[in-house]
Amino acid sequence: MAASPVVPTPVRRWAPVIAWAGLIFAFSSVPSLGTDLGTWDLVLRKLAHVAEYAILGALLLRALGPALPAFALGVVYAATDEVHQLFVSGRNGSPVDVAIDAVGVGVGIVAWRSVSHRRATA
Repeated sequence: MAASPVVPTPVRRWAPVIAWAGLIFAFSSVPSLGTDLGTWDLVLRKLAHVAEYAILGALLLRALGPALPAFALGVVYAATDEVHQLFVSGRNGSPVDVAIDAVGVGVGIVAWRSVSHRRATA
């Protein structure tokens, strides 16, 4: 008898999304994340944006299923996070960061789909 696949409950699907979004919010609340590394500081911070939002994108895809709503919700969260940063001393909100975050969400969605496809065909 083959085991049936486990279908995640809404809590199991959404708890990681909420936890990760909370972590992003916490990082956005830190007044300054600069490292005094000059150009490298900028590069590392932008790569961090892509990475953290790639994880969010993958988690949203896992929770929602279809890619378009997952992408849209990830970008909306990125925009609200940038608005949040307008109220944090030493931080600023940037439309460029929303675009970088959107790339990250897309990367996470593509990665999750790729891994899921490989598992399904294995």
